[in-house]
Amino acid sequence: MSWYGRRFAPYVRVADRKQNAAKEVKKLKKKGKICEPIVIEGRSIANTFWGKAWCNNLESYSDYSNRLPRGRTYVRNGSVIDLKMSAGEITALVSGSSIYKVNITIAKVVKSQWEKIVNECAGKIDSLIELLQGKFSKAVMEIMTDPKKGLFPDPKEIKLSCSCPDWADMCKHVAAVLYGVGARLDAKPEELFLLRHADHEELITKAGTTSLVQTRTDQIDQAIADSDLSSLFDIDITDISQNPSTSPKQKTKLNNKLTTKSVKNKRKIVKTTRKPKGKKTPKKIPKKKTPRINRGF
Repeated sequence: MSWYGRRFAPYVRVADRKQNAAKEVKKLKKKGKICEPIVIEGRSIANTFWGKAWCNNLESYSDYSNRLPRGRTYVRNGSVIDLKMSAGEITALVSGSSIYKVNITIAKVVKSQWEKIVNECAGKIDSLIELLQGKFSKAVMEIMTDPKKGLFPDPKEIKLSCSCPDWADMCKHVAAVLYGVGARLDAKPEELFLLRHADHEELITKAGTTSLVQTRTDQIDQAIADSDLSSLFDIDITDISQNPSTSPKQKTKLNNKLTTKSVKNKRKIVKTTRKPKGKKTPKKIPKKKTPRINRGF
């Protein structure tokens, strides 16, 4: 086939593309290759923070604006039959008039840039779950998604390749794969950090230092409070409450004992400070002594 014939391949209906894709997937399974297709449910390509942020960043690339709409159509109709992400690389199979291989390489995040992200986010992310679910403050979101200083790659850091006859770097198959990455991040947001060669656990380690100091302070405050209670009630609270072998009955007994003693102490305090009610007690008048009379006997 001439270049002209390959350049303008005949249009293939969506139903036919899906049928061809299903056949290709079966062939690959027989060869022992596991396919990871992109399946879009509903109108939105991405629904979580990381997926939406990736797609929004992708659409901010002015160089790709005229090619992205066709990519959205392809990814929505299930044309991305396999997509895998690894350190610095995205490989995919896209069903078009034929099955095309897409390869996208993404540069490693600059070390100084990553260190700045880590330092700016230190103490602002409490857990790995919070990080991956994107449940953090607006300040952290702005740091992560900053077009120039954030985690997402710049167009200059992306190299695109597709086996289709389209001469453009950003063909509709590549665009579909890039949107597919956003959909994949909904389920596996940690793959974004893998893609940029960034250790997301560093963010948690930095936050953990601050949390450790706060936890230690809380423990000291609790120890002081326990020692005050121990001296007040003459009970070793720490040994009983923190001992794993302490049964629920013993803990209940301790709580009852503390409650009883605290009530008694309160009653003592009230009793000593309470003023007498009612009539005032009259003062006792001393009896006058009768003078002894000397009768001369």
